[in-house]
Amino acid sequence: MSRIGNKPLALPEGVTVEVGPGRVDVKGPKGELSQAIDPAMTVTLDDGVVTVSRPTDRGPHRALHGLTRSLIANMVEGVTNGFEKKLEIQGVGYRAKAQGKGLELSLGFSHPVSIPPVEGIEFDVPQPTEVIVRGIDKQQVGEIAAQIRRHRPPEPYKGKGVRYADEQVRRKVGKRA
Repeated sequence: MSRIGNKPLALPEGVTVEVGPGRVDVKGPKGELSQAIDPAMTVTLDDGVVTVSRPTDRGPHRALHGLTRSLIANMVEGVTNGFEKKLEIQGVGYRAKAQGKGLELSLGFSHPVSIPPVEGIEFDVPQPTEVIVRGIDKQQVGEIAAQIRRHRPPEPYKGKGVRYADEQVRRKVGKRA
């Protein structure tokens, strides 16, 4: 077995990991997550340190090795600190408001856009032009943020729409008179 490029993952206080056949379960202060892993990868737990090893140094095994380690590291990070994505809404009359556990967006359509509550995800609207999506599953947080952005992506001429907080929108000049 090769261990080239293997970075052991030390577990923070209060996080437990259970390794089963083809499955890894992580429990922590914010909740619990579980992930199916490829049977070719070997995950071991020794004294609070998770180690992922691969059978060979071939390309597909190396890729699976990195993926498996990243998935486990993201699960540990999620159950300890959680993840969040910030979205900004720009445009005249474009705004968001919390509707119970869901979200309601006014994005220039003839009707408001409702985002239903999702298990494990919470929406925070500190001001009408800002939405924060929080949760413990990194993939789910990113997917919900992308679905919100998809309703009105930023357009290149005036920059109106829903964008990530750190996103740079390339502006076009437009028509000259």
